[in-house]
Order: sequence, then C-alpha cells, then structure tokens
Amino acid sequence: MAEAKVNKKGPKFPVILVANDLLDGEVVFAAKDGGWTPEPGKAAVADDADAAAELEARGQAEFKANRIVDPYLVEVRIAENGMPVATHFREALRQKGPTVHPDMGKQAEYDVPA
Repeated sequence: MAEAKVNKKGPKFPVILVANDLLDGEVVFAAKDGGWTPEPGKAAVADDADAAAELEARGQAEFKANRIVDPYLVEVRIAENGMPVATHFREALRQKGPTVHPDMGKQAEYDVPA
C-alpha cells in the first residue's frame, strides 16, 4: 500500500490567523492582544514557523471553546501603512468585505489597502 505524501512546504511568511466568529459569522483575525478582532490592522503577524504554530494552537483552542470556526493561516504582505494584506484573491476579498460597495465593509471602515 502506498503511503500518503505529506506536504511539508507550508505557508510563506508572514502569515495571520483568520477565522469566523461563531455567533455572528463575521470574519475575524487573531489579534496582537490575544483576542479576536474584525479589524485587519490589529491582526497578530507571524514571521516564522514557531510564531505561526503558536497562532494555530491558539486558533484550535478557541475553536474547541466554541468561540470561532475554521481557523487557518493566511499569507500576507505588509503594506506601507503597516497593515497585513492577504496575498491570495479569496483571502483579500474576505479581508475587505463586499466588492459591489467599496463604501461598505472592512475596506471602508478600516482603510484596507489594495
């Protein structure tokens, strides 16, 4: 029987931890202060594998405590204003909010860079 191959490549750094709030479904980010925030600019950024593992462990603990669902790491770049900005299209959309109304959602409220 053939063994399954494990992808050891992992994410490119820096990364942030993204999830959905269990009560309202809002996209939230693991915050620098240890909580969760809807504001992308307050997201904790992991620059190496150890910091990313700490974020993942925190996400799993919060998932088990029924505070958030679907926690996962997202590759980001750091914008000129210091905000972590998702590098993949899907995650950039989740970070910004509705695309049909740029005057609404996180992109309007938190000045999320393109």
